[in-house]
Amino acid sequence: MIEFKHISKSYDKKKKAVDDLTLTVNNGEIFGFLGPNGAGKSTTIHMLTGILDIDEGDVLLDGKSIKTDAIEAKKLLGYVADNPDMFIHLKGIEYLNFIADIYGVENRKERIEELTKRFEVYDVLNNRISSYSHGMRQKMMICGALLSNPNNWVLDEPMTGLDPRSSYDLKEMMRAHADQGKTVFFSTHVLDVAEKICDRVGVINHGKLLFVGTLQEMKETFSEDTSLEQLFLEITEHDEAD
Repeated sequence: MIEFKHISKSYDKKKKAVDDLTLTVNNGEIFGFLGPNGAGKSTTIHMLTGILDIDEGDVLLDGKSIKTDAIEAKKLLGYVADNPDMFIHLKGIEYLNFIADIYGVENRKERIEELTKRFEVYDVLNNRISSYSHGMRQKMMICGALLSNPNNWVLDEPMTGLDPRSSYDLKEMMRAHADQGKTVFFSTHVLDVAEKICDRVGVINHGKLLFVGTLQEMKETFSEDTSLEQLFLEITEHDEAD
């Protein structure tokens, strides 16, 4: 479970990038976090993962505070960033062993083989990540995030750069993870993906959470018989008008 408790963040002490956001992502659900560019999605995720300090409020992962118990909280999440260009001077196997060391993964050999074969990067594990294509780097970051089988998956635009097979596999794994009573929190610009796999969605714009609920609840609140894309545009355009 992921609990955002009145979190706020400002970069210039004037305008808040995230403004008093409160949200609970329940065990057993895939939660889609939607919003235009600059809406506050990545800032929210960076506070959730401890990359950014929280100005106000707190985030709890399975009851552990990212502010006061950061190490224990971070053990409970696996994070895929929106940019896979990290640790590029390491070989793939070196990167995964590094992650396994940090998280204390005991069955690392089996987990590395299972994940890298599923995402078709097993044969390049001894190559440097700098030699990988963007899609292959994304796959390697996903393998690293899932290596310790954490309770909470935090995925920032995880489908970017993935081929159709890997994208399908990741969506299947997300569903299986949630069905085990665990949590998937992911941001996406691909609204049809959110429409197909999310149990609930949240819409953020200008740092404010505008809607949280199921697609059916969104339709009942705004417009029946329309797509998530049209609903998203209606919600954010209404916010702009306000």
